[in-house]
Amino acid sequence: MAIHHQPDPAARAAVASPRPSAAPPTSQTSRTPDPRALVDPVPEGPRPPALSPSRAADFKQCPLLYRYRAIDRFPETPTTAQVKGTVVHSALENLFDMPAHLRTPDSAEILVDAAWEAICQREPAMRALVPDDQVEPFLAEAHRLIDRYYEMENPTAFDAESCELRVEVDIADDVTLRGFVDRIDVAPTGEVRVVDYKTGRSPSELFEARALFQMKFYALAILRLRGVVPHRLQLMYLADGQQLRYTPERDELERFAGTLIAIWRAIREAGATGDFQPKRSRLCQWCDHKDKCPEFGGIIPEYPGWPGAPGDDTAADYLAS
Repeated sequence: MAIHHQPDPAARAAVASPRPSAAPPTSQTSRTPDPRALVDPVPEGPRPPALSPSRAADFKQCPLLYRYRAIDRFPETPTTAQVKGTVVHSALENLFDMPAHLRTPDSAEILVDAAWEAICQREPAMRALVPDDQVEPFLAEAHRLIDRYYEMENPTAFDAESCELRVEVDIADDVTLRGFVDRIDVAPTGEVRVVDYKTGRSPSELFEARALFQMKFYALAILRLRGVVPHRLQLMYLADGQQLRYTPERDELERFAGTLIAIWRAIREAGATGDFQPKRSRLCQWCDHKDKCPEFGGIIPEYPGWPGAPGDDTAADYLAS
């Protein structure tokens, strides 16, 4: 197994010819999953409780944070960074809906502006986070992130098998994994690459394991659904152009499955009793729930009980900070 931080020189073969005039983008509807998509059939009726990468990370970080997000579902203050992440992820998703020869930088710029307009129409609360006098620099930064993407990778050179794909798989009788994958690529020779876009900067070595947790989660899902160990897990940090590339091993993913099973059963045990203990760390400074945390003088609200389907995640859970 190996971790690489430097940008892949071979992947930096951005379009060298002058930018042609962009054709109008294709429809902004979601990509139709390939018949081989990495997902079990969606069950009819209410879905059972499941474990997602973000909720598993929450419980590891602080069980009380997990409760507030997945069970109480207390609102949290969105940020302009999340809005920017939504814009960039949407543009990159829709870029791969276009034919390869149209995936030019000019097309991507149009998709960024279209994603922003969609947010303005559908999500007034998110639109309100960007003051009118800051819209221009906000969009300029989103365009810079897309420009950086083209320095790291040439999207005209390959087709993605799927983008923003929901994956769901049982790894034990009472443990279901569920989430969204930014992009899955499959080489002609069958190797699978799992790609995640991050609009922030690459992490220090201290936080590498945390960054890879989500990717191992999806690698395990692919292993269970296809019987194939992904050849590469790749995180693309658009703010500084770095890539974290990791090659997992089957035995490692099987051990990781045991970790996830243990996390889920600890969650269910806490859910049965309501005993979600707070865990103080340096990450508390970014928590929206300090007023309800005894570590900061707050009082824990009455436990509402274990819900039928806690913490269903959406693509927003995977946006980079």
